[in-house]
Amino acid sequence: MKFLPGAIARSLPFATKLGLGISAIVLFVSVSMTATFHEMASRSLTNEGKKWGRMLCENLALRIRDPLLAQDLLRIKNHVDELKSAGNDVAYAFVMDAEDHVLAHTFQGGFPVELPAANAVPPGETFHVELIDTGTALVYDFAAPVVVAGNRLGVARVGLAKSGVEDVIRALIDPVINVSFLTMILAVALATLYARRVTRRINQLREHAASVVAGRLELPDSLPKPRVCWKEKRCSLAKCPVHGDASLPCWYIAGNLAAHPECFEGHCVPATDEACANCEVYLENAGDEIQQLSETFNIMTYTLRLHLDELHAAERELTRQKELMRTILDATPDYVALQDRDHRYMAVNKALSEMLGQSEAAIVGQGDNTLMPPAEARRNREALERIFQTGRREEEEIQLRRDGATQWLHVVRVPVKDDQGRVVAVVRSARDVSQLKTMQDQLIQAQKMESLGKLAGGVAHEINTPLGVILGYSQLLQEDVPPESTLCADLQIIEKQAKVCRKIVADLLGFSRQAASVKMEMCFNNSLMEAVTLVRHTFQLDKVEIQTRLDDRLPIIYGDPEKLKQVWINLLNNARDAMPHGGLLRVSSRLESERGVVLATFSDTGEGIPPENLPRIFDPFFSTKSVGQGTGLGLSVSFGIIKDHGGSIRVLSPAPNMTGADLPDNAGPGAQFVIELPLDHSDLDLPAASRPTPPSPPAETA
Repeated sequence: MKFLPGAIARSLPFATKLGLGISAIVLFVSVSMTATFHEMASRSLTNEGKKWGRMLCENLALRIRDPLLAQDLLRIKNHVDELKSAGNDVAYAFVMDAEDHVLAHTFQGGFPVELPAANAVPPGETFHVELIDTGTALVYDFAAPVVVAGNRLGVARVGLAKSGVEDVIRALIDPVINVSFLTMILAVALATLYARRVTRRINQLREHAASVVAGRLELPDSLPKPRVCWKEKRCSLAKCPVHGDASLPCWYIAGNLAAHPECFEGHCVPATDEACANCEVYLENAGDEIQQLSETFNIMTYTLRLHLDELHAAERELTRQKELMRTILDATPDYVALQDRDHRYMAVNKALSEMLGQSEAAIVGQGDNTLMPPAEARRNREALERIFQTGRREEEEIQLRRDGATQWLHVVRVPVKDDQGRVVAVVRSARDVSQLKTMQDQLIQAQKMESLGKLAGGVAHEINTPLGVILGYSQLLQEDVPPESTLCADLQIIEKQAKVCRKIVADLLGFSRQAASVKMEMCFNNSLMEAVTLVRHTFQLDKVEIQTRLDDRLPIIYGDPEKLKQVWINLLNNARDAMPHGGLLRVSSRLESERGVVLATFSDTGEGIPPENLPRIFDPFFSTKSVGQGTGLGLSVSFGIIKDHGGSIRVLSPAPNMTGADLPDNAGPGAQFVIELPLDHSDLDLPAASRPTPPSPPAETA
């Protein structure tokens, strides 16, 4: 097939390829044999021709020996002429004496003068042959010396035309070539018939394969229906792979019978080659390799049909389960989503798609950055990364603000693992617990109101009465002292602090009534400094040093100055109470613009908070102070105020970052309270002229 281009050779039918291949083989064998025979015959006939020429030349030399001694030129001429008439292949003959003079020759038009030297007999040899070109033909020139008593008397020369030898060879080879050509034609015809017969069965198998590809897994009607063993042998083994299907012949033909020894129970015999050797069903169905291939393909088709039936049944069941699961997920009010390792959504339910305001198809494939606010997206990414690293489920409650409303969600994240235990996805289920949170707040509020109602009813009179006496006497004393005196200033401080105490009692009642805050734009640093200035002198008397490290960028927040001052004073007083023998208290602020928050930190060198008390310090009425020194409401009230401002408050003990040479000798582990408030001005709608001008930054004090 090398004489055809590759594309054409590939496109030829298999029958044509097979016929051409067989024909090419026959042609190659015929040409090779003919060429070999031609070479052998040419060599043999050429050798025979040379023997014939040598015999003629030596015979001429023998016959002219006596006439050459007698110098009888007439007899020499007669012998030469007789030799010329011995055959048509004798081109010439002549005789030369010892001096190479031509004594007789058969040339009619003159003797060629170059001919005597064309074939000289070397001394000591009795014969010599040379192929020479006479200008008109190739001639084998034979030379035989005439020797008498060791003396060379002359030379006999005979020339045989090479064409005569070639004519004999051609007469012998032509019949052989003709026979080879006829044999090749007959072989091509037989090869074509054979190829068609072979490819007809292959084409049937190809058509069957095409029908299988098209989804038709039944045996075509064009194929002959074989005899089946289960019918012939009355086999009742229903679990046999071919039982009940007349399109499949003996299972043993495909080489699979040994795997089913049960097939030979009852009427059947053991599964061996000898067992099937005399079975008429097997002998009729068995065939060559193409037949075995066809039978194996039928078995494969049957098995494929069974597998496809199972797959279709499984697909229908999976579809039903999928629809059922989709119905359940769409019916639940929870927000359910499945996210992969790249944080892309693989599936969401109807509730989540409605909350995000997009269709499920639009959400699938996207990430949190395009669907959620930045803060919420960041929190979700961090949670996903933790689950992918640890492989443990997580639960949390988060607070969101959507369209100006607060929403609480109980979020459960469960890892989805593959067969090797690797986390490949995370299922996130979020349930709206805002109503539950509201009910909890209402329950807590009811409990606080019940407790504080009892407390306020019994304590208000007891506290307000001495406070009134203190206020009255402090005011009366101010009238008896000079206004510029130090004593007058001290009495004014007593009056002011008594009023603060009276306000604390009012806050106690307000805590139970959930009073609304009066928020405005305010300077965060000024609020801290006002509280520090208020208590600095008193703290110095208790050997408590206050250091302030405030951010010089003057953060402006939106809040209630009085309530925030109450928080600062509560934290300052708690820090002082934690240092009964004196210590250091650091108050700092830090603006984090990228997060949109401002931080206030209160760090002390006091006794610290035991780990078992840390989770409870913000609970109402929880206090570690002795009886009469605290009610346990200060941190609870502070927590409520910070929460009302949309911020957070947390405590760390021991206090971090409390190092330096300025620490007192009696420094303890200490505690640190961190308050975080948002820089949120979205709800403020005031004219620019009415907004307060930020004051100059307060200087750091120590």
